[in-house]
Amino acid sequence: MAVKASSSLGIRKVRITGGEPLVKKNILSIVEGISQLEGIDNISMTTNGTLLSSFAADLKKAGLRNINISLDTLNSEKYRTITRIGTLDDALSGLESALSAGFEKIKINSVLMGGFNDDEIERLSSLTLKYPVDVRFIELMPMTEDEFFSPGFFISNRKVLEALPSLERVGSDDSVAKLYRLPGAKGNIGLISPLSDHFCFSCNRLRLTADGHIKPCLHSRLEYPIKGLDYQGMVEMFRKAILSKPQKHNALSYDERSEAGRYMNTIGG
Repeated sequence: MAVKASSSLGIRKVRITGGEPLVKKNILSIVEGISQLEGIDNISMTTNGTLLSSFAADLKKAGLRNINISLDTLNSEKYRTITRIGTLDDALSGLESALSAGFEKIKINSVLMGGFNDDEIERLSSLTLKYPVDVRFIELMPMTEDEFFSPGFFISNRKVLEALPSLERVGSDDSVAKLYRLPGAKGNIGLISPLSDHFCFSCNRLRLTADGHIKPCLHSRLEYPIKGLDYQGMVEMFRKAILSKPQKHNALSYDERSEAGRYMNTIGG
């Protein structure tokens, strides 16, 4: 009902995120239900990919059009360290299954972290030479005050340009990612830079959290609860969220953390 309410106000694209959306037992019916709503013309999903090999074909049949796979490293030990469950082989198998299923667009999201995976820029980028996928490097965001975030963790996307001098600019992706391409590549390299080059002026996104709150800005504490509301009440709450969307978020850095008040996995990536 929340998606139907949002579509009545002109929202046309829906992305299902998490946490990990593929652990939901009814994920296929969720996708199918959204795909049948009048006004919704694009459904995407962000997943870690470790369960995707079992779901890719059925998700495509249910109406999912695009897949984003979170993949921060191509090193098996590093992968195990940051995910704690699943394996790199599972994630890569999920990527292969997504390619076989024939999604319109497949993107790989990689968050760069100093001293962890900043030495893998070239290796991650080489996936665009092998597969028709976009690899998008995303700057690490300091989400909460108690989150461990040392100054050395942050890696500007300028380092990607320095590591890949042969990149050629090819445009933008929904005004969020600046797109580049390696010579002979099948896909693009995207740079998403919320710290070094924020894109607030072109952001038109809302987030609906798993506990039923609409966030008009990822980095704002402002939230609008919709849990328990009827359809019209949800429409009005979405309207308020849209009209209260701030022009920009606060500066983000080691010294200035996000005002979101939540960890990213409780908001939706």
